[in-house]
Amino acid sequence: MDATGFAYADRFAKAAPAAAPRFTGLPKFNFVGGHNDPGEIPSADLAQAAATVIAREGAALALYNLGTGPQGYGGLRDFVADKLNRHRGTAVDRDGVLITSGSGQGIDMVSALLIEPGDTVILEEFCYQGAINRFRKVGANVLPVAVDDDGIRMDALADLLARLKGQGVTPKFIYTIPTIQNPTGSILPLDRRHQLLSLARQYGVTIFEDECYADLIWAGGAPPSLYALDPSQVIHIGSFSKSLAPALRVGYAVADWAVLARMIAMKSDGGTGALDQMVIAEYFAQHFDRHVARLSAVLADKLKTMVDACEREFGTAAQLFQPKGGIFLWLKLPDSVDVRHLTDPAAKESLVFNAGPDWAVTGEAAKSYLRLCFGLASKAEITEGVARLARICHEVTGVPVFSGNVKNA
Repeated sequence: MDATGFAYADRFAKAAPAAAPRFTGLPKFNFVGGHNDPGEIPSADLAQAAATVIAREGAALALYNLGTGPQGYGGLRDFVADKLNRHRGTAVDRDGVLITSGSGQGIDMVSALLIEPGDTVILEEFCYQGAINRFRKVGANVLPVAVDDDGIRMDALADLLARLKGQGVTPKFIYTIPTIQNPTGSILPLDRRHQLLSLARQYGVTIFEDECYADLIWAGGAPPSLYALDPSQVIHIGSFSKSLAPALRVGYAVADWAVLARMIAMKSDGGTGALDQMVIAEYFAQHFDRHVARLSAVLADKLKTMVDACEREFGTAAQLFQPKGGIFLWLKLPDSVDVRHLTDPAAKESLVFNAGPDWAVTGEAAKSYLRLCFGLASKAEITEGVARLARICHEVTGVPVFSGNVKNA
């Protein structure tokens, strides 16, 4: 407050978020977020792609949306359609694709389009934190469905839908990450995909499919996307954040035109970054398959390092959920451990991880779980960081009793 008594804090809207802390740099052992391997950013190829596409089409930067309309750069929409048709079993062309400013914008737009305060939405019990928070922010009643090693359980979903129908409630949608689920890394089998679609049709519920990690699969591929199996009742989103670079804020949405047209009308950002779109399209049109194959191999190798480290340092105290792709390892410690008690001591030693309660619809039920990102850290940092985490965990909770076959003091 200055000498006149003026203070900005007195003018902030009641619903304004709390102040963010100043950024002070990344910790040495950074196992949070969706970061990826810095060594796998194809800088030289991206520079060449940028030079090529700017020389060819740079004059279009004088126009909002490059003069190609609010759905996004035509070359990128062509690439998205081709990628989904070849890899995810769809039958879509550029007119069925909307480019978004990251997949997060897609979640925001679908939320604004479908959810009114008090509406019910269904999520997997362990789920993407950003989706959980966004749905709650717009007033949704968020209900969890149990998952197992193959993703969302159909028996649990059928029971929930029947119970809600008995209460006169029709959920607005089922939000699911069927292909490389976040945080568990599972892939929903084809028979469950058909069962999910059948239940959605039976109860008149939209499916909101998030395939943010579907490009990074190393476990023998995945069934067709839910959208490919039933484009009439599925809204599909994806992203280039994980397959190329998180700092390039570019995602996409595919849906029935009745939905897509409404989402286009919500696009209030003046258009997703044009250069980002142009460079991604130019690079991936030539290098996508080779790029994702190499990146997936690097990530699979890092996962092995992290699994080996967790098994060595935590032993039987940790239950590991082996992912089938992506950049995360989801694990559970004994029920006696509340991982939230580890976050501050770990941060003081330059180590950060995602506590399970932030990635669960019912946070308390995930108090013994944590998510470790293996995308950013080097293999040496993974090995050292997991050992440090195990030591901190033992100091705070007494778990694990043994690390590296040596009893902890």
